[in-house]
Amino acid sequence: MTAQLQIVVHRPVRVEGAGEGGDVAVSLSVPSDLGLVGDAVELVARYCDTGVLSPRRLRFNLRTALAEVLANAIVYGNRHDPTKLVRVEISCGREAVRIDVADDGVGFDPSGVPDPTQAENLERETGRGLFVLRHLVDQVEFNQRGNRVCLVLRAG
Repeated sequence: MTAQLQIVVHRPVRVEGAGEGGDVAVSLSVPSDLGLVGDAVELVARYCDTGVLSPRRLRFNLRTALAEVLANAIVYGNRHDPTKLVRVEISCGREAVRIDVADDGVGFDPSGVPDPTQAENLERETGRGLFVLRHLVDQVEFNQRGNRVCLVLRAG
């Protein structure tokens, strides 16, 4: 079985009467396997190619941000546990693309992640993901538990 077939699309929907750039919603479950991140990112990008995001933001910002979030959910949230899934919900509307990613982990406190631009953190091998995310997307929000993140990319 190929990696792409292991990703399950639960509900692709094109909203009736929405026209060009209309709402598209899809959810999928990704097994905790880093080898599936690329396939999941491409699948999401395909659903989000509705004309809402510029080709550059779709090609680079969305793909890079989603790959980072999925990898973190698999590595840090689910701890590579093959019995756990990462759930992704995507909503592509006329004004923005919203991507919610949740893992089965205990979560974390994003405010506790040190600023990677500070001199004492420049040599650290980890801790740059949130910094990168906040520069790639228009909005990053975590749930209180810290095991679900919402990324918003606005039209433009």
